Amino acid sequence: MECPIQVSHRVRALPAMTAGILAVLHGCAGASVSAPRVSPQVAPRTQATATLATAPTQATATLATARTRPATPGPTFAVGIRTVTFVDPSRTVRFPGKPPEPRTLVTVIRYPATGPRSGTDLPNAQPARTTKRFPLIVFGHGFAVTPAPYARLLQAWARAGYVVAAPIFPLGNANALGGPNESDIVNQPRDMSLVITRMLELDATKGSAFQGLIAPHAIAVAGQSDGGETALAVAYDRHYLDRRVHAAVILSGAEIPGVGGFDFPAPSPPLLAAQGTADTTNQPRYTYAFFDAAPRPKFLLSLTGAQHLPPYTTEEPQLGIVERVTTDFLNKYLKQTRRALTTMLSAGNMPGVAAITADP
Repeated sequence: MECPIQVSHRVRALPAMTAGILAVLHGCAGASVSAPRVSPQVAPRTQATATLATAPTQATATLATARTRPATPGPTFAVGIRTVTFVDPSRTVRFPGKPPEPRTLVTVIRYPATGPRSGTDLPNAQPARTTKRFPLIVFGHGFAVTPAPYARLLQAWARAGYVVAAPIFPLGNANALGGPNESDIVNQPRDMSLVITRMLELDATKGSAFQGLIAPHAIAVAGQSDGGETALAVAYDRHYLDRRVHAAVILSGAEIPGVGGFDFPAPSPPLLAAQGTADTTNQPRYTYAFFDAAPRPKFLLSLTGAQHLPPYTTEEPQLGIVERVTTDFLNKYLKQTRRALTTMLSAGNMPGVAAITADP
């Protein structure tokens, strides 16, 4: 079925206004709500250089056996790439001028592979096999783009020993039939959960290229812009909450406007948020709002003078910092890597360029 709420195209830089609950996810029958971006009243955050004052919190996932324990850091891997299509027959999508059809997610999967290590993806390469399985990251792209611009960041995660699945959202991508439609963002959190389910099914399917590859209790969601809003909902919104998620990386994201439910139900997975201070699309106050509301452990990477998309796709040294900080965060909370928190704080603090606020 289609999601019961349709959110209109957001205007992100509106003056502050009193926020109300615009919609609650009850019932189905094509309810519609106009939900412009509301600017929460949040005091400007001081860019602080954090020190590791207390012992870091242990990751929430305890893996039962060595066979399903995620791989620990070591030599980097070659990066394989495959594209698969997942279909959700229980939900539909409607393109302009066409009847509803099952919701379909073309998903680009990068993974540790055998072969020469380089900056190039290896199509359909054989997955690397170690004595331990690899954590899974499901990544959401921003509005009116695809996963392609984020290739370097996704490659960095796969090279570090992660399986990275990046679905192309049916109506939110650059090539959507009839043009991108941002109101479909309310359906995207369920898309992410579907990808988690289908990836775990591939892991359990005899003869699948991904059989036995994924650590089922070491799963993160990540995303940028609208994809960050999507991931935030999957990790922390009671209407979309997926308890299989053990960490979240939100890059210039925000709460999805109008849906409510962002009350961070316990136990809440560790959070890493990243935000450019010069971002005029998702302004810093939106990130500060959900970061302040989140329980610990939580970390905020502030990128001084950075805008909305470039620090996660092309801009240096910001992209390199994002790669290192996000990988260290994931290593800490999905692989339980010793000293990952220390190296994360070191990588994320560069005077005049980046600073980390840490509450481990």
